[in-house]
Amino acid sequence: MGKVVVVTSGKGGVGKTTSTAALGAAVARTGKKVALVDFDVGLRNLDLIMGAERRVVFDLVNVIQGTAKLSQALIRDKRVETLFLLPASQTRDKDALTEEGVGEVIEKLSSVFDYVFCDSPAGIERGAQLAMRFADEAVIVTNPEVSSVRDSDRIIGLLDARTVKAERGEQIAKHVLVTRYDAARAARGEMLSIDDVLEILSTPLLGIIPESQDVLKASNLGSPVTLSDPTNSAARAYIEAAKRLEGEELPVVVPFERKGFLDRLFGRRAA
Repeated sequence: MGKVVVVTSGKGGVGKTTSTAALGAAVARTGKKVALVDFDVGLRNLDLIMGAERRVVFDLVNVIQGTAKLSQALIRDKRVETLFLLPASQTRDKDALTEEGVGEVIEKLSSVFDYVFCDSPAGIERGAQLAMRFADEAVIVTNPEVSSVRDSDRIIGLLDARTVKAERGEQIAKHVLVTRYDAARAARGEMLSIDDVLEILSTPLLGIIPESQDVLKASNLGSPVTLSDPTNSAARAYIEAAKRLEGEELPVVVPFERKGFLDRLFGRRAA
C-alpha cells in the first residue's frame, strides 16, 4: 500500500497547495507513482498550479457519488508520467464529501500509487478533517508568524485525535514545513525564528522554504516550482524536503542574511 500524506495547516494563504504540488512533483521525478488529491471543494486551486484546469472533466465529488470512475477523473501530468491529479469540484460544497466515500477513494489510490498527497483546505472544519482522516503522515505548513504557528498547533492536536490512526492508538508521523522564510526579517526580529517555531510546535522540521518570487512565477505559469526551475532556492528546498519525506537523512540548513561587502566591513549602523 502506498503512503497517504496530508498537507495541512489551520491558516489560509501559507502555501499548502503550492507545497502539495512542489513536493508531489519532486517525489514523482524520482520515479515514484504519485497522486495529488484536491480536497478544497468549492474553490479548487491545485489544478491551476498544476496547469491542468482545462483538462478537468470529472472530480473527487463525482467519484465519491459514483457518477464517474476514479480512472476517468484522474489527470496524468504531461511533464512527469508518474504524476496524477484528482481535482476538487468547483460547483459543490464540502458537505458533498462523506467519510465513507473519501475512505474508499483513498484506499483505491493507495493500492495503486506509491504516494497520495491530500491537499487540505484551510481551517479545522469538515473538509480539513476529511483530508487528514486517512493519512499516514502529515506535513504541517506554517509561515514563521505567531498566528500561523498557533493555528498549526491546533491542527497537530486534531491529527493526534481525529485521524483513523490516532483512534487505533497509533502515532501519525508529523513534519513541519516552514514557508516564506525571510532571513533578513528574522534577523531583525520581524518574524519568528526557526527555533521559536519548533519550540512551539514540538514537531520535526521537514524543510525551510525561503521567500521567493520564483514560487509565484511558477504558480502563474501552471507549474510546480520543482518542475519549472529546479535550480532556484525555493525549488531546491522543496526537493530536499521531499527527499526527507521519503526517508533520506539530510540536514536542514537555516538560510542566513547575506550581507554586502560594506555591511560586512563596517557592520550595520544604527539609524
